[in-house]
Amino acid sequence: MFAVVRTGGKQYRVAPGDKIVVEKLDGSAGDKVTLGDVLLAGEGSSLKSTDGLTVAAEIIAQAKGDKVTVFKKRRRHNYRRKQGHRQLHTILKIVAIGDYKEEKAKPAKAAAPAAAAQDTPAAPKPAPKGKAEQKPSETGEETTKVESDQQRSGDVAGAPTENPAPADEKAAKGNAPAAKKAPAKAAAAKTPSTKNAAPAKAAAKKTPKAK
Repeated sequence: MFAVVRTGGKQYRVAPGDKIVVEKLDGSAGDKVTLGDVLLAGEGSSLKSTDGLTVAAEIIAQAKGDKVTVFKKRRRHNYRRKQGHRQLHTILKIVAIGDYKEEKAKPAKAAAPAAAAQDTPAAPKPAPKGKAEQKPSETGEETTKVESDQQRSGDVAGAPTENPAPADEKAAKGNAPAAKKAPAKAAAAKTPSTKNAAPAKAAAKKTPKAK
């Protein structure tokens, strides 16, 4: 239901639950006020009689409007006047129009939280760790440990061995393997020696014949 009321020389279209700002009315916040100058009333597209109809309102607060500057000037008369003004206002809340009061909103049903809970996906459960699933860091550490143990024990093929150089040449010849000595003997047999060879005779010089 709605109504058109007049107060402070202005007209307002109101409905239960509306808040309006009108010219200053006597009273303090929380006081009840009755507006009796009802010009029109109706519900939907149908109008109702306004005989004896009143609008009940409640004062929310007493306030002031925006500042207005009033400036007056008269040319060539050295006349200037400046003044500010803030209009006093009253904020009203419409409680009822006649017997018609504001309908209170019904509380929302509790089904909304349940629906929201269904929309949220459940957190995935962590998969159990099997024997086949191992972290790469763990497997790498194990392999490095095994390789280091094998190298220490000498089981790994191609493991480096210590072979320090001998102090003198005799020790080096004694430590040399037999396979390397055989090719040396064969090479010595093939190459002829020049120790027992007879010295070559010097060629006799030919003397020139006397003429």
